[in-house]
Amino acid sequence: MKTMSLSFPRKRESSINLTGFPPARERRHLLVAWLLALLACLALPAWAGEAVPVGEDPAIEARMINLAEDLRCLVCQNESLAGSHAELAEDLRREIRDQMKQGKTDKEVITYLTDRYGDFVLYRPPFRSYTLLLWLGPALFLAIGGTAWYFTLKRRRTVQATAQVSPAALKQAADLLDKNQD
Repeated sequence: MKTMSLSFPRKRESSINLTGFPPARERRHLLVAWLLALLACLALPAWAGEAVPVGEDPAIEARMINLAEDLRCLVCQNESLAGSHAELAEDLRREIRDQMKQGKTDKEVITYLTDRYGDFVLYRPPFRSYTLLLWLGPALFLAIGGTAWYFTLKRRRTVQATAQVSPAALKQAADLLDKNQD
């Protein structure tokens, strides 16, 4: 009878030695890979190009940006028209450029925009009857708050003045305390 010998496959050498770190050759490969990745990331700004100005005429572009700083973006609402990246803001800037190329003044461009979009497009709306609360509201709220504060302090003074304890009541309280300590 023939005996069969079972042999198990030889144990493969581990890539990690007893210290827990990969062998020196693998560490070098890993270091080279990380350095190449870092070098690629550092090279990205070299491929960046300079932003191309949208307007052809630098004078009109500067005038448009100056005017757009005082106008509100209708989409973003808390951002100026010059700083907004919304599509509507880009369309409005293009419209402002076109009107300036036609020879219109800044006042005429603002009139065009307020006729079309209302006073909301302006960061500093004009003083009119329907913007009265907008302009006088902070002063009104300050006056109401000051008046409430005045009457609160006045009432507090009168409460403190009437809350004086008589000497007889103080003597009675002292007697009670002495009685409880005994």
